[in-house]
Amino acid sequence: ILHTVKAASETLIDVDKPELGYVNIRVGFNLGPVVSNVVGNQNPNFTITRDTVNCAACMESNSLPLKIHHSDVSAMILKQKHPEVPLDSRGSIPIKGKGEMETYW
Repeated sequence: ILHTVKAASETLIDVDKPELGYVNIRVGFNLGPVVSNVVGNQNPNFTITRDTVNCAACMESNSLPLKIHHSDVSAMILKQKHPEVPLDSRGSIPIKGKGEMETYW
């Protein structure tokens, strides 16, 4: 994910109009169980649902450009598996449908 954020920050929005600047993405990251399904007969679409996906979407919507916003669950596992990755506490913030959550950058 870090490489994706870096690549986006180096990608022009429009190569014909460099004055528009570079792509600024926001990333929301969460871990947990999901349910996947194909919905529809005539125009089938693959979908992923569950609270895990909703929480990741909330992390993204509360993120800032060029930042990866982690839930407490994903930050804890990331610290265990990759302690070399720096994580900074963002503190407790209100997350829609979840209440106050401790989150990390």
